[in-house]
Order: sequence, then structure tokens, then C-alpha cells
Amino acid sequence: MTKQYRITLLPGDGIGPEIIAVATDVLKVVGQKCDLEFSFEEALIGGAAIDATGEPLPEETLATCRQSDSVLLAAIGGYKWDNLPREKRPETGLLGLRAGLDLFANLRPATILPQLIDASSLKREIVEGVDIMVVRELTGGVYFGKPKGIFATETGEKRGVNTMAYNQSEIDRIAKLGFETAQKRRGRLCSVDKANVLDVSQLWRDRVTAIAEDYPNVELSHLYVDNAAMQLVRAPKQFDTIVTGNLFGDILSDAAAMLTGSIGMLPSASLSSDGPGVYEPVHGSAPDIAGQDKANPLAQVLSAAMMLRYGLNEPSAATMIEEAVTKVLDAGYRTGDIMSEGMTATGCQGMGEALLNIL
Repeated sequence: MTKQYRITLLPGDGIGPEIIAVATDVLKVVGQKCDLEFSFEEALIGGAAIDATGEPLPEETLATCRQSDSVLLAAIGGYKWDNLPREKRPETGLLGLRAGLDLFANLRPATILPQLIDASSLKREIVEGVDIMVVRELTGGVYFGKPKGIFATETGEKRGVNTMAYNQSEIDRIAKLGFETAQKRRGRLCSVDKANVLDVSQLWRDRVTAIAEDYPNVELSHLYVDNAAMQLVRAPKQFDTIVTGNLFGDILSDAAAMLTGSIGMLPSASLSSDGPGVYEPVHGSAPDIAGQDKANPLAQVLSAAMMLRYGLNEPSAATMIEEAVTKVLDAGYRTGDIMSEGMTATGCQGMGEALLNIL
């Protein structure tokens, strides 16, 4: 019996429409092979939504996402909207989507593909074999804490305020997911905080340590965020799964991404407790190459694979996509961001066609 899924597509801005078109075509072919039927509905977010409605996240978009089984997001933002008030910028729409769907956790893998190992800026012996999963808390911390804003002091001087805050329940929820993720991998979890100077981090460390008692088969370690950043560059193979807060996770997951040589290759999953998740590449909208058929669609395609695996519980279909990506790279196809000598240069559409031919 054919399984049916409703997927909301959020192409967004810049290269977003180009790369999500490739991922959609891949999903259609895989669906035919795996007896899955996808119904796709596009909605506006980011700069495209601002231009059309004046808001970075229209209520209609949030309602459509809530009614779907999963959400596939491409990229948002661009120079065009950089000077708008913060509440009207594309990034505010993304934060609103996370809050509106209660996307409390972000999973960001950083895995070295053998075909691209020489694209890394670090030496082969440092990065070969790296396979890291960063579990980032997504709806708390300094990005959402209050009070926040720019205020005038009694002397008339301006003062900027952001509040880093976590409730015990928020920490417990992400810590449990961190331990469960580590259980499915190699059984090691590193919790990253700044407990030596931040009270909120001390609570974080206390709660993660307490939760660890329920996961005796997972080896837990702790690192301060500055040391964690240094260790990611010095010896990244020591890490298996990392769990951390919103701000630290934002920074460390980008650092881990660049170990792989191209941020254009990496997918991510944002998960809620009981609603649809959002699956998106970790790269930006790249407005400088938008519409030029230069974008690398593989991170978007791999995000669709994560959607199948984590959101729809269709691991066979996910594996089919992941293996197709591997075979495309084995065949030597490369977009500009991962191009190397002796490989076959192609564009966004060409990479999509190569994937479809292999599938």
C-alpha cells in the first residue's frame, strides 16, 4: 500500500528555488521506487515573503507547515533586506518558524566524505574519518531570552541587552535527545558549556550530569566552549556527538561544517516533540550566484534524506538518496564549491540530472 505524505516546501531566497527543485525531483523518483507518494505545497518565508506580504513569516505559511507531515526549507536572506528593522528581516521569519513549530533541537552532521577529503582546509591526517553530530538546542538561550533590545540609560547612553536563559525542562529535553543520538552512534556524548563563568551554563552542566544516570551505556564528557572550538580544529576525531545550547551550537556546528571542506555539502534537521520537523541545508542563500546554475544542491538533497530518516521514518528511501549522492561524487561530478583537478564540472541542474540518472 502506497504511503502518502504532505510536504511543505519553503524555497525562500537566493539559490533556494534552484536547489529545492532538485531535491523535489529526487524525492519524486525515490517515492516511485519505494511506494511513497508525496504531495508538495509551496509557501513563502524570508525575503520572498517580505516582498509579497511585508512579513518574513506569514501566518498562512506557519499554518501550512503545521498541517504537513514535514517541511523542506532551502535558504533565506540576502543583501536586499539587510537594512530592514530586525523584526522585519528574513532571519526573524526563521526564528518565528522554529518557535511556531516548537523546533527545540537541531541535528547537524559533519562527516568527511572520502571523495572530498582534500577539499578540507585541514591536513588529511587530521580530518580523515571525522564523523560528528552536533545536537543544538534551538528555541531557548540568548536568541530568545528576555529582556532584550537596545535601551537608553539614565545618562542617555545606549545599552544593548540580550539574556541567556534556560529552564531546567528545556535542558533536560535536549540532553535526553543528545544521549539518545549518541546511543545510535558510537556511544560518546560531549556536553559543551561555559560553566566556569556563566550561571546558566552551571545549571546546564548539572542537569546534563543528572540525566546521564539514565544512560549508563553512553560515555559523557564536558568541555568549555572555547576549548571545544580549539579541539574541533586540533583533533576533531575525538568527537562523536556534541550537545550544547543555542548560541554555542550555532558557532560550533559551523566550525564543524568547515572541517568537511564545503558547507555546501551539509544537511540539517530541526525536530519538535510531536509536530513536523524542518529539514534544510546549513549554507546560506548565496545571492551572488542565484539564478546562475552554480549552486551545489547536494546539501538540500541530503536534507531530504534526513527528512525521510528522522521525520517520516523511511530509512530505506533515505539510504537510497545517500547512496546516490555517493555514486555521483564517485563518478567525478563537482559543482564549483567542491571542484578539484580531474573532476567533471557541472551546475545545479547538471548535478540533479546526474542524481536522477543514477537513481
